[in-house]
Amino acid sequence: MAKNPVRTDDEVAPVAATGSRGLGPSQRRAAIAAMRDQELDVLVVGGGIVGTGSALDAVTRGLSVGLVEARDWSAGTSSRSSKLVHGGIRYLEQLNFALVREALIERGLLLQRIAPHLVKPVKFLFPLTHRVWERAYIGAGMAMYDAFSWTGGRPPGVPHHRHLSRTQLYRAIPSLKKGAMIGGMTYYDAQVDDARYGASVARTAAYYGAHVATRVRVEGFIKVGERVVGVDAQDLETGERFQIRAKQVVNATGVWTDDTQALVGERGQVHVRASKGVHLVVPRDRIRSTMGMILRTEKSVLFVIPWGRHWLVGTTDTDWNLDKAHPAATAKDIDYILDHVNEVLAVPLTREDVEGVYAGLRPLLAGESEETSQLSREHYVAHVVPGLVVIAGGKWTTYRVMAKDAIDEAASALDERVPKSVTEDIALVGAEGYQAAWNQRAAIAARTGLHTARIEHLLNRYGTLASEVIALIEQRPELSAPIPGADDYLQAEIVYATTHEGALHLDDVLARRTRISIEAWDRGVSAAPVAAELMADVLGWDAEHRQLEVDTYLERVRAERESQTMPDDESADRVRLEAPEIVQAV
Repeated sequence: MAKNPVRTDDEVAPVAATGSRGLGPSQRRAAIAAMRDQELDVLVVGGGIVGTGSALDAVTRGLSVGLVEARDWSAGTSSRSSKLVHGGIRYLEQLNFALVREALIERGLLLQRIAPHLVKPVKFLFPLTHRVWERAYIGAGMAMYDAFSWTGGRPPGVPHHRHLSRTQLYRAIPSLKKGAMIGGMTYYDAQVDDARYGASVARTAAYYGAHVATRVRVEGFIKVGERVVGVDAQDLETGERFQIRAKQVVNATGVWTDDTQALVGERGQVHVRASKGVHLVVPRDRIRSTMGMILRTEKSVLFVIPWGRHWLVGTTDTDWNLDKAHPAATAKDIDYILDHVNEVLAVPLTREDVEGVYAGLRPLLAGESEETSQLSREHYVAHVVPGLVVIAGGKWTTYRVMAKDAIDEAASALDERVPKSVTEDIALVGAEGYQAAWNQRAAIAARTGLHTARIEHLLNRYGTLASEVIALIEQRPELSAPIPGADDYLQAEIVYATTHEGALHLDDVLARRTRISIEAWDRGVSAAPVAAELMADVLGWDAEHRQLEVDTYLERVRAERESQTMPDDESADRVRLEAPEIVQAV
């Protein structure tokens, strides 16, 4: 592999039309120094979708903002969702109309204004198994779903629902088992690469002036009397301990909310319960269908979601009280999903069809119900103690509203008058000009020598910032080669993730900046050495550290595979925790 030096974020000129700002190693050092050396208006703790959204909301109101994350952007729940931006059609049956309407308005915003390069329409089948009454009942719900999507003052960005006869249904989905359904309805929602979106929100916040840094762990809160005035933090990359002072601290740590609250030394008012959701990744050719599906189960719903050259099939909904950083899927979870999807498939899926498995935790507001599927998906914001705001609960689709509410609460305690939220009109970096770039994709391909399909791939991951990835390839043509075992991704994307998107470790790149860890048959084993060498050129790793990164990643893969053969959560958790964290090994 060529050893030509790669320019860092300081040296690569931004695209003038977007004002891009990279999240490279030097930016991280500068952000930590800025947070250490000044008092901020707002410090956000937690780099999931709500935390990054809160930082963006605060900085675009003119506040001085810091954002710290103990691991990587979206390393927890926010990278392990069903990857849907949706209203939650099942909440209609629970009569939670306000939540559905709010989510559908946000869906339209993300599709058309905030991130059209990352959020795309996706078509679903809602199956019918009973004659006459079910079509009328579900049809009324679908009509309401469509109507709510228009209430935000702009078109919904997706087509309305339509009815399918049995003949039309089986023509559209040849893989369906005969007699499984008597007809159906199609409707649209949207999908997103959740991890890529979260990193893009963090990068957008940095573009507007927020100081953002991953691998910074909050170890305690600084208090003056009863008031929180900052945090004690540690840079997990260097071991340095320092303080960050802030007028208001926002706790946006999701399923870790209770743990973070415990650092205050007082019993918090908000309690979050973790619900485990498992998804399987299977090849696209295993299910012949022109659309996704939503299937009812005895506990909740099961989605079959198109995902590039794959399908995502899930999810489960069970209580989880073990390690929050690495929720483990069990053999029972996998069998549950396979058994339910196979009820409608003519050719059943087997374990051998499963390319990847991932498990995530939903942060649900604790309530009276013993069933996690019945707990609220609404969110809660409060000043639990002076100077400390907590935001908890909610769902991925409504992250922007949650972030707005959290910063509204923080702003109410600041002395100065703070402008209202403007994130409804703030596009993520790479979004402005995306439609024009998409229309020009053939011309871009001709100019660069890359295949049009590659240009489309880059535009749908980076938007107009694809020009920066292409610039790397022009600088080093060998970076146009695909990653071993993961042909969808180019080597330039690994370099770019390190110079511009804040990736510090191999796992950051293979699990989140790309989705190689769940999409590749070998789960990234063959990609790991190549990706580590590409990262080493930017981050200055020597041969020993590079091998450590690879070995740590391979151990993660081994532990995850073995945990997925275990019969219960306890044994799966024990096996998964045998794999060390890279920050523990460095």
